[in-house]
Amino acid sequence: MCNLYSITTNQAAIIALFRAINHDVGNLPPMPGVFPDYPVPVVRNAGSERELAMMRWGMPPPPRTGGPAVTNSRNTASPHWRGWLKPENRCLVPFNSFAEYAPEPNPETKKKDVVWLALNDDRPLTAFAGIWTEFKGDRGTKSKPIPGPHPVYGFLTTPRMPLSSRSIRRQRP
Repeated sequence: MCNLYSITTNQAAIIALFRAINHDVGNLPPMPGVFPDYPVPVVRNAGSERELAMMRWGMPPPPRTGGPAVTNSRNTASPHWRGWLKPENRCLVPFNSFAEYAPEPNPETKKKDVVWLALNDDRPLTAFAGIWTEFKGDRGTKSKPIPGPHPVYGFLTTPRMPLSSRSIRRQRP
């Protein structure tokens, strides 16, 4: 599952493509590497409009599992996710490319390479489907926790597809 992506398109392009209004996002520099818990722009429903808002990547985990924030939600039939599937909790997560590990280790390094994927060589702006909520606890690192509340999001995904899919093109970082 994706735990690294990039958004290198400016906020004007995001606002234009997704017909969103800008609320307190500020100046957005290119983000060539977005990792879990990073604050990034997300398009969410705001009443009858869509707004661009900064959120942290990672939804609260199921209560009985504890553990880290969840970046990718695959089992939407789970009672844990059902409450966030309503229209008011849906969002779009803009991106230009995302990374996955290659299916087989590199023969030279014996490690799996990181493969960047995009819609085409131009890396046009597109979006992941997502869900969001407000998380009331601390986020950030253990040494520098940031008290909540925090708007947080996660991707809605499907069972893993092999990287050999012809619908997505491999890219260099």
